[in-house]
Amino acid sequence: MGSVAITGEEMLQTSFDDFQRQTSLMASCTLLWKELSDHFTSLEQDLRRKSEALKEQIQSLDSKTKESLDVLEKREETIVGNVEQAIGKVEQRKEAALIALGPEKEVEKEVNEDVEESKLKGFCTKMDSLGFWEFVIGRKKEIDVMRAQIPVALADAVDPPKFVLEAISEVFPVDKREGKSERSNDLGWACVLILESLIPVVADPVFGNSRPLVTPKMKKRAKEIAEVWKESLDQRGGIENVKTPDVHTFLQHLLTFGIVSKEDAGLYRKLVVGSAWRKQMPKLAVSLGLGDNMEDMIQELIDKGQQVDAVHFTHEVGLVGKFPPVPLLKAYLRESKKVASSILEDKNNSGRAGNLAGRKEQSALRAVIKCIEEYKLEAEFPPESLRKRLEQLEKAKVEKKKPAAAPATKRTRASNGGPMPPAKAGRLTNAYVSSFPVAAPTFIRSPSHAQYPAAVPSYPYDRPMYGSRSPPAVVYSPEETAPPPMFGGAYPGAPLTYAAYGGYGNGLAAGYQQAYYR
Repeated sequence: MGSVAITGEEMLQTSFDDFQRQTSLMASCTLLWKELSDHFTSLEQDLRRKSEALKEQIQSLDSKTKESLDVLEKREETIVGNVEQAIGKVEQRKEAALIALGPEKEVEKEVNEDVEESKLKGFCTKMDSLGFWEFVIGRKKEIDVMRAQIPVALADAVDPPKFVLEAISEVFPVDKREGKSERSNDLGWACVLILESLIPVVADPVFGNSRPLVTPKMKKRAKEIAEVWKESLDQRGGIENVKTPDVHTFLQHLLTFGIVSKEDAGLYRKLVVGSAWRKQMPKLAVSLGLGDNMEDMIQELIDKGQQVDAVHFTHEVGLVGKFPPVPLLKAYLRESKKVASSILEDKNNSGRAGNLAGRKEQSALRAVIKCIEEYKLEAEFPPESLRKRLEQLEKAKVEKKKPAAAPATKRTRASNGGPMPPAKAGRLTNAYVSSFPVAAPTFIRSPSHAQYPAAVPSYPYDRPMYGSRSPPAVVYSPEETAPPPMFGGAYPGAPLTYAAYGGYGNGLAAGYQQAYYR
């Protein structure tokens, strides 16, 4: 019986172990099946998403293809009319140029035609590019008027693209002027103005500004000019040191003549980031096809401490949600304060550290205030405290420009209404001293002069002053019934005034640095 019981227990244990193995195997199979099921479900979902994305892309391509075919069909229908219109314009411009160049004939003008606009049209009609260039660069202060008149005048040129390239060839792609100075070196504003004015003149009637009507010959010449400019970058100090007006002119040249190259996207990005403070740069970047790189460019500007420029870029491309402007502006103010503090701690600039630090902080405050006003951020970032701080810095700067006040000596106290005590002995041997107010002086010496050489005559008062310590008695006329009051008023005279420095004294903050042409 005992052996039978042991055998049964062993059999039971064996069966139980086998059951556990089967159970573990079933659990493993169940988990494996679940993993496989989840994997195939995920693959199915990915395939479905990709299929839907492909369908959307196909629909988008079909729509764009249909749109392009419609545009091409429309262009084909209008090409004959455009050619006839272009030929008619050429004939008109040719006749106008011949009339303008005639020795005995004058161009007929309307009675109310503006004189400057007439001159511009005359230059364009005669294809006098040099005269046109000299006329434009001499009217920088009238840039708003020029912006409206130049496109109208360029339309009268026989070959507007050729005329513009010849006009700006004096300074672009290489500055050919002799005896140029740093002050007169910047004519980039004029180049940009003329290049921008050419855009509506050569715009395609169907495609618009995106496809300028420029002949292959002129487009080839424009590309050659762009290559010359790129080759001269090393002479200009490299991409990092090239001047912003030159960069703006180059990029506008590419857009005006429609010669933007995808292969040069890296170069365009570096140029835009290097001149990001220019107000037109965000729009230029989008027009150059850098929209896909804009997030990286904005982050690069933030890393370089150019948060204000980054705010302008974010608003241009609609990335305000990804790069909120208020935290960027606050970070910019913090960085500017750190820089100002480091300037104050720099022992090498101890003499002018205060002015440098003040200018740095003022510039940052003005830029942030202008940015808040431009993008209507007053609710999120009230600018009142910034304006108060700016006023404090401006007042401190004005106070520093005023001469230091002389020490409050006995002499200066007397001039402010107090009694005039006797001067110290030994200054003038035969001088007479009075402790009472005297007549007004004919002029006021600078308070910084403590004493004067013996050769310099004394002030032309009606009585001599500053004698020995023990003056003789004062004699009054019989008409005087009482001595003059001991505490008289200060010497009359016009107050000394000082001109405000840098325009801060007029209560108006200087504006944010503007671009040459807006």
